[in-house]
Amino acid sequence: MTLLDHRAEGPASAPPLLLGPSLGTSNALWDKVAPELSIAHRVIRWDLPGHGGSAAGLISAGATVGDLADLVLALADSLGIERFAYAGVSLGGAVGLHLAVHRPQRLSSLAVICSSAHFNGARPWEERAALVRREGLAGLAESADARWFTSGFTVPELVDDHRRADPDAYAACCDALAAFDLRDRLPEIAVPTLLVAGRDDPATPPAHLREIADAVPGAALVEIPGASHLAPAQCPEAVLTALRAHFGGSAGRGMEVRREVLGDAHVDRAQARQTAFTARFQDFISRYAWGEIWTDPTLSRRERSMITLTALVAHGHYDELAMHVRAARRNGLTPEEIGAVLLQTAVYCGVPAANSAFATVQRVLAEEDGAS
Repeated sequence: MTLLDHRAEGPASAPPLLLGPSLGTSNALWDKVAPELSIAHRVIRWDLPGHGGSAAGLISAGATVGDLADLVLALADSLGIERFAYAGVSLGGAVGLHLAVHRPQRLSSLAVICSSAHFNGARPWEERAALVRREGLAGLAESADARWFTSGFTVPELVDDHRRADPDAYAACCDALAAFDLRDRLPEIAVPTLLVAGRDDPATPPAHLREIADAVPGAALVEIPGASHLAPAQCPEAVLTALRAHFGGSAGRGMEVRREVLGDAHVDRAQARQTAFTARFQDFISRYAWGEIWTDPTLSRRERSMITLTALVAHGHYDELAMHVRAARRNGLTPEEIGAVLLQTAVYCGVPAANSAFATVQRVLAEEDGAS
């Protein structure tokens, strides 16, 4: 089976996140956002049929958003991805809404960007499809900047993508938009949902996103000042901030893992000592060290503890070593296994470093014995 062309970024073991494009664009729409998201996710950006690298024959006249959603699921299946987070712009966002209604078991969370549960009725899209089938895309591409961006802003690469798209495939995507209306199904959506509106978007103004947010239980809405229809290209930092907060959950999950490994008492003390000066550092630790590294399933927590003990001995961080000896015990290491790790450090980090480490570890283990 021919699949949608796609680009994968980020560690294969990370939680998958699929990114859908707007009509007329390629996955380059996500160029300023996807690399940052791929730090914590396995990011898969896909191209619409006849756009970017996707074959035009994947879609035909009379297509529906459901047909596009089926192509996305086929791509996910081919990559071994059963459940994924999803974000899409405009038509890509409509695909996400369709999945949330019709295939909710495949989505872990959803972000709908500069999109709608309907696209102002069938007639404008039927007329655009007829125009493109008759005259091609050159003329329509000339007005792309006005439809996509605020005055004075452009992304030439995206306009070129518009110009190079296959006219028949583009028109079939217009058919899909013409037939799309999920307004009566929105209350059924149960996955965590974020709506992102461009405050200056003429195609899908904030009212369209607000309509979804009001209907979907628990949905959140973010409006981005200065953004038009292609917000990820025009205001990537604002979009990235919204998506990280929605999809990442890394600080919250990181705090859970931090407590599981280090213990509530230690984390509570660290939180009590937090000041305005250290707050960003504490957040960084929770998001990055505990929310991204310690949650990566590639290594077990036992293995991570052994690596951490070795690194702390190598650099002489004995206060941290004491803390992570206690963590290693919570992660299932026996005193004998910890001793074996220290012997290994004697060979590769030096006898004096291991000597100090043995003293620190012996004290911690004695404290544990005394407390038991």
